[in-house]
Amino acid sequence: MPSTKKRTNFFDSEEGLKAKQKLESLVTSIDYNTSDSFSADADQYPDGVIPFVDQHMEYLRTHPQISIEHYLANLRLRTRSR
Repeated sequence: MPSTKKRTNFFDSEEGLKAKQKLESLVTSIDYNTSDSFSADADQYPDGVIPFVDQHMEYLRTHPQISIEHYLANLRLRTRSR
C-alpha cells in the first residue's frame, strides 16, 4: 500500500529553502536544460505549464524518503547541456 506521508511545511523549512535556491541556480545557469513541463492541474497552472522549480519542489515535498542532496545531484546530471 502506498504511503501518503509528505514533508510538512517543506517550503518554509531550512532544507526546503536551500533546495529551492539550488533549483533556481540551475534555472539561471546556461549549463542546464531546465525547460518547463506540462501540468494537468488547470486550477494552479491555467496555462498548462509548471515551472521547473515548482515541479521538483513538489516532488521533494511529496516524497520524504528521497535524499534531497542525491536527488539534486542526479537532476544536475540529467539536465546538464552537452
